[in-house]
Amino acid sequence: MKNLPETRGTLTPNRVMADLSWLRVGGPAEVLFQPVDVDDLQSFLQNLSADIPVFPIGVCSNLIIRDGGIRGVVVRMGRGFNGIEILDDNRVRVGCAALDAHVARKAAAAGIDLAFLRTIPGAIGGAVKMNAGCYGVYTADAFVSADAITRDGQRVTLMPDDMGFAYRSTNIPDGMIITSVVLQGIADDPETIEQKMIEALEKREITQPTKERSCGSTFRNPAGYSSTGRADDTHDLKAWKVIDDAGMRGATIGGAQMSPMHSNFLINKGGASAADLENLGEEVRKKVFQNSGIELVWEIMRVGEFANE
Repeated sequence: MKNLPETRGTLTPNRVMADLSWLRVGGPAEVLFQPVDVDDLQSFLQNLSADIPVFPIGVCSNLIIRDGGIRGVVVRMGRGFNGIEILDDNRVRVGCAALDAHVARKAAAAGIDLAFLRTIPGAIGGAVKMNAGCYGVYTADAFVSADAITRDGQRVTLMPDDMGFAYRSTNIPDGMIITSVVLQGIADDPETIEQKMIEALEKREITQPTKERSCGSTFRNPAGYSSTGRADDTHDLKAWKVIDDAGMRGATIGGAQMSPMHSNFLINKGGASAADLENLGEEVRKKVFQNSGIELVWEIMRVGEFANE
């Protein structure tokens, strides 16, 4: 790719993405851009040709990067974007690259309950983009505002009404990059919050394949909301239940498998390609539809080009 803007950050052409992906799959990014800070990112986008696509990534914990790689510029934020600042009124300002678990722990130490983030893999930028949540609590519930940069390099502040929060989705435009977020939790005793997080982690260990290579839930629950974790939770329209009913628990294609432990977890058993993973997911969708008439919707994003496309 020619005539890229000058930057204080790092530009790496044809950067293989597999080692940056939690699933350890993916072809190369045409160019990987790692900005130093917000000013560097803004300047780069202002001067980048409008016909070059831009795709921001975090730690790729909810992403299948296809084997043919990603065209255009992939932007990955690092140390200049991972700050966590405790504010007044039980608020926290968080850089987009800060890990969800780190935010939960630092907030807890300050007596702010953002415990729901503790068991969500990934970084805050992705959590906001996908309105991540667990046990009935969503990022939208804690969201105050976000700073972002548009594809053409303009700085904007997004308020809740700008986000279009819905179950596992927002209406953030393609190419817009969230740089920091303000979240607000509920005041509580640090030890109480810590215990709450420990219990959530223990529950996760029992019910989910946490030691496998996976992106967590593969499909959205047909019910339109996440599991509450409470005893009165119903399961009829849970993704794992309709997958089980279709006989797809433990199903495999190549190195990809629907986890025998939790059938809504798509895992790389070893040596899977992105095509193995996506094809297995599509086979699950097909079998579920044939069995129940329910059309599962991917929760994991699939991006990039198919091999030899």
